[in-house]
Amino acid sequence: MDLVDLIQEKRFIGQEFLAWLWYKSEERGGSVEVEGLGDVLVVFEKHMLLEYGEGEASEKVICRGLQTELKEARAGLGLGKKPEQARLRLARGDYEFGVTLTATLFEFRNVRLPKTVAAADEGTDPDSIEGQILERIALFEELTGLVGELFRMFITIRASDQWPDELLRIRAWVGEVEE
Repeated sequence: MDLVDLIQEKRFIGQEFLAWLWYKSEERGGSVEVEGLGDVLVVFEKHMLLEYGEGEASEKVICRGLQTELKEARAGLGLGKKPEQARLRLARGDYEFGVTLTATLFEFRNVRLPKTVAAADEGTDPDSIEGQILERIALFEELTGLVGELFRMFITIRASDQWPDELLRIRAWVGEVEE
């Protein structure tokens, strides 16, 4: 099996992760408790891409709007559509990040890092520029670490005997969509 076939075969994991994360974010009003980190704000914003079907029969639907207007996307979950891409806002402590996360390749797109003191400094001194670059790298590592911890939580539950109960709660949440 080549890499492309393997990615296609396992793409459901990322899609399940996005659906689970959306459920977890709404379970406690946007706050997800991450072991070792505490509460992390996770908000699904404005844009979600859903996929339905396989191969050439695959269809994609883009849902846009405010977070409260993603009812259409949530109703799509009930119809068997799977989240393929979502715009997220994550916050921990003083840092707030924006990212569009794709499910299949776990690709980070349109990353928005927090504003920092060094960025506001905008000096042309080589040491200042180096400091700004290092700070942005550290912030990107913080973002990838947050997403990694959320994914670790998902995989721990997904691979355990807790998954059937979690899946029932997710299905009940999907069924709560008001028409």
